[in-house]
Amino acid sequence: MDRKEKRKLIGKRVAQEMKDGDFVNLGIGMPTESANHIPEGVTVYFQSENGIMGVGATPEKGQEDQNLINAGGGFITEIQGASYFDSCLSFAIIRGGHLDMTVLGALQVDEEGNLANWMIPGKLVPGMGGAMDLVSGTKKVVISMEHCDKKGNSKILKKCNLPLTAQKVVNLIVTDMAVIEVTAEGLVLKEVAEWTSVEDVVKATDANLILSNKIKVFK
Repeated sequence: MDRKEKRKLIGKRVAQEMKDGDFVNLGIGMPTESANHIPEGVTVYFQSENGIMGVGATPEKGQEDQNLINAGGGFITEIQGASYFDSCLSFAIIRGGHLDMTVLGALQVDEEGNLANWMIPGKLVPGMGGAMDLVSGTKKVVISMEHCDKKGNSKILKKCNLPLTAQKVVNLIVTDMAVIEVTAEGLVLKEVAEWTSVEDVVKATDANLILSNKIKVFK
């Protein structure tokens, strides 16, 4: 499975976590794929930190509007009724607890739901961005990422070893291999992707996994 296929698989599964009428913030990169897979008849109000509520799916190639971009500079569309506002109001929405969900990428997540998603020591980075605000002010935090890094190392660890964005904030992890819920008892494996198996997921995960009584399959 190539990266484009993995991105689509993850995006489709994350979209299933969203309910009609939800207000959701999508992080830069992988998380934005979810906006392309909202079922017909379901309206989700996607917010972008640069001041938009009502972000739609990614535009078709050649149909991009130079004036419509998200916080990461990627091209977007807008749904009917979309609204625009300044950064002060945008972050008041986030910090005020008005978002039902945020979907973020991650470098690492661990057994306690700690999140590291902004810095690799020794590499130049622009800063933490809005991630710290999002994980603190949103009702549900979903991580959307590949299960392993480019070297094949697990991104789901017993303990994060990169600088943390926040502690004990992650509720759900969706990867190209699995859906894992963060609980007080630990990480619970709820689902595996159609192309893999429970055994492969356990082998590819550094953290300890609690196996759900009924592990479902997603595709």
